[in-house]
Amino acid sequence: MRTMTTRLLGLAAAGLLLAACQTMSPQERRARDENTCASYGFRRGTDAFATCLQRIDLDRRAESRAFRYDNDVFLHGPYYWR
Repeated sequence: MRTMTTRLLGLAAAGLLLAACQTMSPQERRARDENTCASYGFRRGTDAFATCLQRIDLDRRAESRAFRYDNDVFLHGPYYWR
């Protein structure tokens, strides 16, 4: 009985970890970005709205580059070298 409970808890933990790793689809990301720009007061179909979307995308790309740069083992060496 105890091993069955342990297995069920292990399966539940694995399921939670997999659910936490789920990513957004491009359509979901676009909808979220559009809602963000609309919440800032920009109206859909305007140049300002397009600029807002572009800035969100550029910011996301800059964060991605910074993350890759900070975690580049070949550039900095492993964390224990620092």
